[in-house]
Amino acid sequence: VQLQASGGGLVQTGGSLGLSCAASGIVFSRYSMRWYRQAPGKQREWVAGITSGGDATYVDSVKGRFTISRDNAKNTVYLQMSSLKPEDTAVYYCNAHSVMRTDYWGKGTLVTVSS
Repeated sequence: VQLQASGGGLVQTGGSLGLSCAASGIVFSRYSMRWYRQAPGKQREWVAGITSGGDATYVDSVKGRFTISRDNAKNTVYLQMSSLKPEDTAVYYCNAHSVMRTDYWGKGTLVTVSS
């Protein structure tokens, strides 16, 4: 199983960035997909999730700014981020979660928001 996250980088406050996570080795459509992030010196936190049926949820701090989506034909989950803030700076990880509580993690991609 592989989850390959990409799209991270450096962006100014108020800017936008899109992340992708391509999955292989799983039946992608059967998994809920989630994005987590870990800021320096902090614990990993859940950011957004999308069910196999396409229902999306978000942590309050990103509601209205981030959008999670998935393309089952491409085995890919996306996180579109806008109105970025310095506090969004973190390594972003994608996670695949099954109803059997199996979890797979990608290696993460760094997002840095400059003030």
